[in-house]
Amino acid sequence: MNKFDFLALAAGAVLTLALSHGGASPVTQASAGLPVGSDLNADSPTNPREVFHSEALRGRRSYMSNLGNLAFNSPYTLGDPARKAHISCGTCHVNGASNPKLFIPGLSTRPGNFDTTNTLFNPRTDNGVLDPVTIPSLRGARFLAPYGHDGRTASLRDFVRNVVVNEFAGEEPTPEVLDAMVAYIEDIDFLPNPKLDPAGQLSAAATPAQKRGEVLFRRPFPKDPALSCAACHVPGEAFVDHRQHDVGSGGLFKTPTLLNADFAAPYFHDGRFDTFDQVVEHFNRIYGLELSAQETADLADYLAAVGDGVRPDYHLNGNNVLTDITGFTSVLDMAISRRDKPVILLATKSGQDLLRDLSDHYPEPTQGASGAGIRERALARASLAALVNFLQRIQSDVDAGRYANAAGEYLNYQKLAFATVPLALQSAERFSLFAQ
Repeated sequence: MNKFDFLALAAGAVLTLALSHGGASPVTQASAGLPVGSDLNADSPTNPREVFHSEALRGRRSYMSNLGNLAFNSPYTLGDPARKAHISCGTCHVNGASNPKLFIPGLSTRPGNFDTTNTLFNPRTDNGVLDPVTIPSLRGARFLAPYGHDGRTASLRDFVRNVVVNEFAGEEPTPEVLDAMVAYIEDIDFLPNPKLDPAGQLSAAATPAQKRGEVLFRRPFPKDPALSCAACHVPGEAFVDHRQHDVGSGGLFKTPTLLNADFAAPYFHDGRFDTFDQVVEHFNRIYGLELSAQETADLADYLAAVGDGVRPDYHLNGNNVLTDITGFTSVLDMAISRRDKPVILLATKSGQDLLRDLSDHYPEPTQGASGAGIRERALARASLAALVNFLQRIQSDVDAGRYANAAGEYLNYQKLAFATVPLALQSAERFSLFAQ
């Protein structure tokens, strides 16, 4: 028996049971309701991964962090316009980082910024002004209060609620879901940076130019000795001072962290600068720093060293996406045992949508087409459809109060998700849209 025959036999045994309760629903178009020319950067092969504090400490993440991850990445957390466009918090903050390529005509003035007060997602909060702000990374957010570019919100919980309810017209989150989203965000760590020691000083691995830049970073400004770069970007405090300042960019804005800033361009609240050199030139001009060309380059090199980090090795493919989805649906184990219907509904509906989106990456051939990969893609789609059907049956069992049956269906879902489906996706990978 060859590998494909084994996969077909293994999937077929489960598909007969799973598909006997009905077929899959139509795939939702991710671009629905968005202006022509919108780019959500959804299929970037280099989408970043989170680094979780809990995993570093305990080797696993909490139920609340997993639930928050699900809510953060589910369009059902937000209002109708976002749901129709298949937009979640994770669309802008990809895996808790930023999305430098996101662009929505009429709401963005450049890739990477977005007007949070607009008529598209919530007309009630539209201020009538196109004033987009950059999409911040959420890495290390637990160290970076207050929140928002202008630092108007002291509480991360209040900030998250405002985004959901006011910016995107979502329903009031339950206290548990809101706490879970905060737990997820606070669990996201900065990327480790071997170029910095624990006190925020450059390590021995720094180049001479970076070391010269560090001296400049701490040097008092010529025209105001009470100021320096390090006075606001405090190295031992995640390079922030938790205060707001007017640095000649149009108002009071909080000091942004420089940690992992290499991955957070464009810079400033509105994304006006693409590079550290441009940022340094701005401060040189506004504060009369009198930097030479060499000093400007050295200071930019230092910022790049501080902003660096080791990113987890990740490439967008079918099995990696499936792992993300099974991570989201892992909350079903506890939610079913607790008979927590709202969480079960969130997990099953979100999981179905994500699985259908994944299935789209293994397209059906055009009428009459032939060639390599047709059978492999068909098996991948059928295997994913089986997972969708298990989630549908869990939802139906819970609606009918059959929690024991739902628990059994979730066990079957897990068996299929961790055994047969990964093999089917691996077999079809080279024929999928991920390979293009």
